[in-house]
Amino acid sequence: MADIQNYSINFGPQHPAAHGVLRMVLELDGEVVVRADPHIGMLHRATEKLAETKTWIQALPYMDRLDYMSMVCNEHAYCRAIERMLGIEVPVRAQYIRVLFDEITRILNHLMFIGSHGLDVGAMTMMLYACREREDLMDCYEAVSGTRWHAAYYRPGGVYRDLPDGMPQYKESKWKNGAKLKKFNEARSGTFLDFLQDFVARFPKLLDDYETLLTDNRIWKQRLVDVGIVPPERALQLGFSGPMLRGSGFAWDLRKKQPYAVYDRLDFDIPVGRTGDCYDRYLVRMNEMRQSNRILQQCIDWLRANPGPVLSDNHKVAPPRRADMKSNMEGLIHHFKLCSEGVHVPEGQVYSAVEHPKGEFGVYVISDGANKPYRLKIRSSGYAHLSAMGEMARGHMIADVVALMGTIDIVFGEIDR
Repeated sequence: MADIQNYSINFGPQHPAAHGVLRMVLELDGEVVVRADPHIGMLHRATEKLAETKTWIQALPYMDRLDYMSMVCNEHAYCRAIERMLGIEVPVRAQYIRVLFDEITRILNHLMFIGSHGLDVGAMTMMLYACREREDLMDCYEAVSGTRWHAAYYRPGGVYRDLPDGMPQYKESKWKNGAKLKKFNEARSGTFLDFLQDFVARFPKLLDDYETLLTDNRIWKQRLVDVGIVPPERALQLGFSGPMLRGSGFAWDLRKKQPYAVYDRLDFDIPVGRTGDCYDRYLVRMNEMRQSNRILQQCIDWLRANPGPVLSDNHKVAPPRRADMKSNMEGLIHHFKLCSEGVHVPEGQVYSAVEHPKGEFGVYVISDGANKPYRLKIRSSGYAHLSAMGEMARGHMIADVVALMGTIDIVFGEIDR
């Protein structure tokens, strides 16, 4: 009798768990994965090279489009790199606003993780719940930047503008009217911080609901427990960071270990796992949302009590106020030079990293003194995580590959730049 040979199949890009952009070649022995080989290149947009043809400010919106689930966290790393090269200070209120939106973004990212991961494994309700909560936080994006997705809200030297004094309200329609309309607008009748405070107050109960659905669910645990185990030493060798590293029991978080912005003034914990399997990484992200909620509350309290500037007063980096530009010749010149030429960054090189929701997101830039980057290189966490797929999937079943794709929490914009 002839020997049965291994055979290869394509996992994705059509498979829903491949998110439309990943082709992974699986070598199978029956239904057991012998080798998993990710093929990337279907989404390549040459972000790093495009940024080298734009001014420093024009390149900023590209950051939003890298990991499009964690928009302003990408902007934060890029702005910090420019600020370090320019040697400028960011106003404290702007730093608190940045932390506020970094943590809003972390919750947004993890909500999409738990929704899509649940959907891939078969828990459809989670996606509906996650999208419901995401709507409120996307409204926060819209309130400060005018858009719900790619905000381009951070600027070298601070943020584009201060938090608004009001929130948009729903208008009467055939779907919302009377008492229903009043209920929808109840949290929107105050300031931006009032709206966010309402979300922060009710979010822990919503997280409890998610955990009731999943954490002790027999099917959920059967799909995740002991799948894709990565010991802490091996996680370090593979270049893991963020929840993938903390899920293996390694308490590494840049917000604590290499503090930036005002994270050293805030009280929060670093959730860690025990065994480094898919289930631990799920629990770490769930606990991270609780910690982010704690940080949001502290930022809200501080921002209520401390008004102040939100953008640097160095007008060679940040534009003057429009009133100054229209009444002062020097302000007009600064405005014209910034809009026509952009910022001239001194010669040098710097690497700036932030604790992105998926791990360490770093931006390495080289400046030759011109008004655009000479070289720009992005360190994305997802690239290292996906490269470990072959090792994590070996010996597991085809169905486990879906759980592994979910636990990595891939977004291809940052992987295939």
